[in-house]
Amino acid sequence: MPDNIIIIRNLTNPIIQPLEAQWCESFFTRLRGFTFRSGLLPNEGLVLVEARDSRLDTSIHMFFVWTDLAVVWVNSANEVVDTALAKAWRPFYAPAWPARYVIEFHPQRHGDFRPGEHISFENA
Repeated sequence: MPDNIIIIRNLTNPIIQPLEAQWCESFFTRLRGFTFRSGLLPNEGLVLVEARDSRLDTSIHMFFVWTDLAVVWVNSANEVVDTALAKAWRPFYAPAWPARYVIEFHPQRHGDFRPGEHISFENA
């Protein structure tokens, strides 16, 4: 999948408004993330994609991120393995278990995904 917009659905516990996110597979789109952004819309997000499940490769920082973010880590089986409410300017967040995908989105939607739930990624 190239860097484009996708729809994320919670298959275990369907949410009313699916999340729309940019699929960030390239090094530069993953590197930029939400740095230097002043805000985001409630249905807007990013999916940072790694080559394999890993705790280290899917850790994130919040330096130069001006707003808090809801963060969900998802493994290769599309199972949510961890979540966090990442605070702006904090140095480090890592999942409790290996993950391949990091989904970052508006903090008001933090409860939309929980560990153990399964999600789907669909083309918009």
